[in-house]
Amino acid sequence: MELWYTEKQTPNLGITCKTSKTLHVEQTDYQHLAIIDTVQFGRMLVLDGMVQTTIEDEFVYHEMITHVALNTHPNPRNVLVIGGGDGGAIREIVKHRDVEQATLVEIDRRVVELSREYLPEISCALDNPRVTVRFEDGIRHVRENAGIYDIIIVDSTEPVGPAVELFSSGFYASIYNALKEDGIFVAQTESPFFNSDLIRSCFSKISREFPITKLYLANVPTYPSGLWSFTIGSKKYNPENIDIDRELTYDTRYYSPKIHRGAFILPKFVDDLIRE
Repeated sequence: MELWYTEKQTPNLGITCKTSKTLHVEQTDYQHLAIIDTVQFGRMLVLDGMVQTTIEDEFVYHEMITHVALNTHPNPRNVLVIGGGDGGAIREIVKHRDVEQATLVEIDRRVVELSREYLPEISCALDNPRVTVRFEDGIRHVRENAGIYDIIIVDSTEPVGPAVELFSSGFYASIYNALKEDGIFVAQTESPFFNSDLIRSCFSKISREFPITKLYLANVPTYPSGLWSFTIGSKKYNPENIDIDRELTYDTRYYSPKIHRGAFILPKFVDDLIRE
C-alpha cells in the first residue's frame, strides 16, 4: 500500500509526497511536530501540518537566508538566529571565518532535539564551539539585548501560532535596537504568489525602521509556489553593492555572488507589491 503526505498550502492547493516511513510524531508544548521520510525529498520536518525543511532542497533556503546578509556586512562577528531550530542557518553562518559568535534562540526545545536525531546533515553545526543554543522567546531576547548583534536572522515558521508576533512592527523595532549601528536584519517573508498582503505589510513595517530595505527571491521547491521571498533591512550597507567576482572561501550549492546580485532583480509583479 502506498502512503502519501499532503500539505494544504492554500485552501485550493496542496503538495503531495509519497512517504516511505513516519519517523516521529508528537505534540510539543508549542506545536504539532512530525518527521517523515519521503521518496522525493528525503526526510522532512513538518510543523503544524506545514513543511519546514527537507534533506533534498533545504540548502537553497538556508544559504539564501544567511549568506546574503553575511556577504553584505564587512565584519559580521556576532550573529543571532531566531527560530531555525533545525540548525540549517547556523550551519551556513559558521562557514564564515569572521563570525566569532552565532546564537540560536529557539522557543521549542523539541525541534532542536529531534533535528539532531533525524536531520544530522542540517543540524551538524549546533555543537560548534562558536555556537550558543538558547531555548527561550526570541521576542523577549531581542528586547533585552540592545546594540549587541551585527546580523539578526529571523528563520520563522509561517505567521501562525507563536510566530505571529515575529511579523509585527514592535518586533522589527526591537530588532533594530538589538543591532549595532551598522547592523543587518533578514526575515523570510513567504510566497509572492500566495502571500502578497504579508509581503506588502512586512516590507512597509521594515521600511519604517531601516533606511535600506530590499526584497529578494529564491526557488525552494517544497515551499508554496516554489518562489520564496526574503526581506532585508540594513542600517548602513546596500546588499546590492557587492563584488560579483569575489571568490567564496567556503562551499555552497545555490548561493554565489552572482546569485546574490541577481536575487534582487524582481519580476514586475513582485516589484509592484513593494511599490504599492
